[in-house]
Amino acid sequence: MTTYRTERDTMGEMQVPADALYGASTARAVDNFPVAHEPVPAPVIHAFGYLKAACAQANLELGKLDKKLAEAIIAASNDVAAGKYDEHFPVDIYQTGSGTSTNMNANEVIANLANERLGFGRGAKGQKGAVHPNDHVNMGQSSNDTFPAAMHIAAAVMLKERMLPALTRFAEELAKKEKQWDHLVKIGRTHLMDATPIRVGQVFSGYAAQAHYATVRGGRAMVRLAENMPIGGTAVGTGINTHPEFAKRVCASLSKTLDLSFKEALNHPEAQAAKDSFVEAHGELKTIAVSLSKIANDIRWLGSGPRCGIFELLLPETQPGSSIMPGKVNPVIAESMIQVACRVFGNDTVVTTAGFGGIGSIFELNVAMPVMIDAFIESVKLIGNVADVFTDKLLTGLQVNEERCRTLIDQSLMMVTSLAPVLGYETCAKLAKQAFKENKTIRQLVSEQNLVPAAELEKLLDPDGMTRPG
Repeated sequence: MTTYRTERDTMGEMQVPADALYGASTARAVDNFPVAHEPVPAPVIHAFGYLKAACAQANLELGKLDKKLAEAIIAASNDVAAGKYDEHFPVDIYQTGSGTSTNMNANEVIANLANERLGFGRGAKGQKGAVHPNDHVNMGQSSNDTFPAAMHIAAAVMLKERMLPALTRFAEELAKKEKQWDHLVKIGRTHLMDATPIRVGQVFSGYAAQAHYATVRGGRAMVRLAENMPIGGTAVGTGINTHPEFAKRVCASLSKTLDLSFKEALNHPEAQAAKDSFVEAHGELKTIAVSLSKIANDIRWLGSGPRCGIFELLLPETQPGSSIMPGKVNPVIAESMIQVACRVFGNDTVVTTAGFGGIGSIFELNVAMPVMIDAFIESVKLIGNVADVFTDKLLTGLQVNEERCRTLIDQSLMMVTSLAPVLGYETCAKLAKQAFKENKTIRQLVSEQNLVPAAELEKLLDPDGMTRPG
């Protein structure tokens, strides 16, 4: 049976579970927002831990906060940052658009943890010498600058630690395939129709370049978020009730702790009233998702078959593909990546509309921040996870069906392209149509009609040579 303690906030008394580290404000928010029944993502809570520790450190350095209280707040905040108390952050994603309830959740948890270190019990905020969630943990801050600052921290850290390493591995594995298969030639395709030959290594060089550009885009997103920190703007971007050096010191502390270059926003009204930097950063994620979907879709098509498809690539067999068709194996890993791309595209709509003037960004504050960061973090997590899965379960075991590649090249009517400079475009077009009608290869037809000397024809129709102009 759950037991409760009675606490008060500015609106009156609230019953709080006796073992909860949060207080009345959080309990009220839990009652008010039973919407998704999903709390704000853990990376945001951990970011609040890092942020509150940095704020306490800055206030200590500036002589605003007693050393004993500051040290207790910093220690408690570090425990929150380490994820030790995630279960004490129950406020729903779909809450107040400024994230005030989560900021107060952090203030209350950290205050109670700090007070326990100081020898007080939970709910001791009104006692002499105790840490107060607003007066001490939230000193020099507002929900309006702390929640967006935590968003920036959480997103930048996840980009650095979760997504970028996975994309780097993904790009490196594709680059290995580029070198490994550069001597193999396959038929190219445009408009889903046969085209001229291309080396398999060249195809994978394109994929590797896309993956490399994805890491560049992810890095740009990380830098953009880290360099536009809203902390220090307090209520409406003016910095009321905080020290002029506060934000600079907080960013310096965070940079040292997280090994990222956090910088105070150049313009605080912009950083709080608009979340354009998040819209921009997620735009990079959307572009990355487009790249991943292209690579995954190409590979699953090139592996289609095994008898009635293209089948130039041999995909690793990871699991049975059908509950009714025995022996069927599907490109499930590629399909997983494509589905992630679909989700990221949807999340981009969420982030865009949450940042859109008249919906999220209104006057001096964006009021759709919790859903924005939830969508952003999901995109980062999914891209990082699926890139690792694709690398480990598909790319490392991927092979080229060399015999199939040779067969399709020999049959391709577009081999006639290399003869156009010798025979002319119109003659070659007629040859292609005749070869198709008579079910012959271009080599057969040209040889039969003695249109080009045998030695020259051999050189002109060399598939590898056709991929190396000049």
